[in-house]
Amino acid sequence: MPLSIRRLTKHVNMAACMSENGSDKKLELYPFTVPFPSEREATIALQSLSPDPEPRKGGITKNLDVSGQTLSVSWTADEARILRVSVSSFLDHLSLVMETMDAFGPPVSQ
Repeated sequence: MPLSIRRLTKHVNMAACMSENGSDKKLELYPFTVPFPSEREATIALQSLSPDPEPRKGGITKNLDVSGQTLSVSWTADEARILRVSVSSFLDHLSLVMETMDAFGPPVSQ
């Protein structure tokens, strides 16, 4: 069964909020977290999503981190439009990673 964005958001901790960062007038999307069944799966997701740099050279930064079984993601951007496009693209990629993991089952221990 394909993993829709609606199903994905049930798994994502949407305790994210947007705020302006001081005098720089940067927008920050505070970390939201995505729990995985195991630390290995969280690490696989991180490795799958990390190689994708932001298409623009400036104006936005994305930080990904894994702590235990949880993937955390945060953004800082100059404009709301750029932030919205980056978050949307990331969620599409995350959905694909999660669909792939579901299709192939749990990772084999190494």
